[in-house]
Amino acid sequence: MFPLQTVLLPGTHLPLHIFEPRYRQLMADLVGDVVPDREFGVVALRSAMVREVRGPEHVHEVGCSTVLREAKRLPDGRFDVVTTARRRFRLLEIDRVSAPYLIGSVEWVPDDRVASVHGDTVARLAEVAKAAHRRYCESAWNAEDWTTPPEDGDIAALAYRLTADCLLPLEDRQRLLEETNPLRRLRIACRLLTREAGFLSTLGAVPMPPGELGEFTRPSNLN
Repeated sequence: MFPLQTVLLPGTHLPLHIFEPRYRQLMADLVGDVVPDREFGVVALRSAMVREVRGPEHVHEVGCSTVLREAKRLPDGRFDVVTTARRRFRLLEIDRVSAPYLIGSVEWVPDDRVASVHGDTVARLAEVAKAAHRRYCESAWNAEDWTTPPEDGDIAALAYRLTADCLLPLEDRQRLLEETNPLRRLRIACRLLTREAGFLSTLGAVPMPPGELGEFTRPSNLN
């Protein structure tokens, strides 16, 4: 388990710089296939004031697993890694003694089965959400710093893809992660993107493009 001051959404990529000994050991166990499938869990801290996770009450109940894709071990033992988020889980218990790093007991959280919805309704909702994403990106980034998510027909993943490069507050990202109805999740994403685009237009301020954030793109952690 890796507690962070960010929420990881399925399908998104997470770069990490690992320097604390216990998480160096986690990376070594992932690279060495001690941890099955190179998959580990990321959970968001409930408060930035938490310096040591001692129980489930210190983190959000729903987190997301992520798979180690790239790992570069530096000469001093630190790691630069890139992972890809995979599936949601609900954290049941935390084991602090069996390994240097945290181990969690979890249950996987699938999406709900959605009652039959007319295809035109789903298509319209998808287009409205994409338009909200476009308005946000046009307000936030230069044209060369963003692209429209690929068209693959996966409505369940669309909300995650549209919000992946948007600077939403942790609480909003956690709400998206916990929502198990794909259509409701897409409506939430649409409202959030519309709200944020409005803020940007009103304030006349824009964040730095994703490619220029450098070290600031790396989420704060207990590392």
